[in-house]
Amino acid sequence: QFCLNMLPTTSAVRPPPPRRGFASLQVVRSWLPEYIRRILHYPQMDIEYCFWMMFYLCVNPARVYRTTSWHKQTKNQWARDDPAFVAIMMVFMAVASISYSIAFHRTSVANILRLVFWVVFVDFIGVGILVATIGWWLSNRYLRVQAIHAVHAVEQRVEWLYAFDIHCNSFFPLFLMLYVLQYFLIPLLLSQAFLASLASNTLYFLAFTYYHYITFLGYDSLPFLQNIAVFLYPIALLFLAYLASLVLNFNVAVFTMNIYFA
Repeated sequence: QFCLNMLPTTSAVRPPPPRRGFASLQVVRSWLPEYIRRILHYPQMDIEYCFWMMFYLCVNPARVYRTTSWHKQTKNQWARDDPAFVAIMMVFMAVASISYSIAFHRTSVANILRLVFWVVFVDFIGVGILVATIGWWLSNRYLRVQAIHAVHAVEQRVEWLYAFDIHCNSFFPLFLMLYVLQYFLIPLLLSQAFLASLASNTLYFLAFTYYHYITFLGYDSLPFLQNIAVFLYPIALLFLAYLASLVLNFNVAVFTMNIYFA
């Protein structure tokens, strides 16, 4: 009788079933990768750290990559597991696209949506996937230190997501120069005069040079890679193209705007 009295006399209270919409969202999240799943959950993104990185990518990009080894020690991966940087860049680029649409009087909903889609999912995401894949393949195939000469006990490889992080980091200063600064210089740059070509082409040359420099820093921060200077080689080609464009009075800004708004 005493043992029976010790048993619970009421059944456990069951939580109310989740609402249908909420349950569907949970099912979708369950099969999405963790990286994408965190985009759907804003509180999990570290926005403050993201803006810290954006600031130092402009003034001291090497400092950003000093945190890479710390991330490897704490999270056991080189890549960021926080999609905040990508999410904020997508918002920035969407806003820039709308601003350019208004400036060039392409204000119909269809034109704005078309430009936003192209800029976000082609210029940023699509090109990023391509560039990250090339850098990931090149570094793992040709630039890794061989295990017999390495000081690491475990052979390491470049993660594809880390290569995509490098693209995102490199793209932000380029975004500021070619999507923000260029927007305010449109009246000056869109001219057939030589000074307009000089200013336009110099802006593009500096933007893409800085992109490759930050890319170089990203791979250089990995201790198991060698001959990283290969990521600086495109700068020589950019310089030759820059000189040729000035000789021919070819305005890169005019050419680019015609592609988007002709």
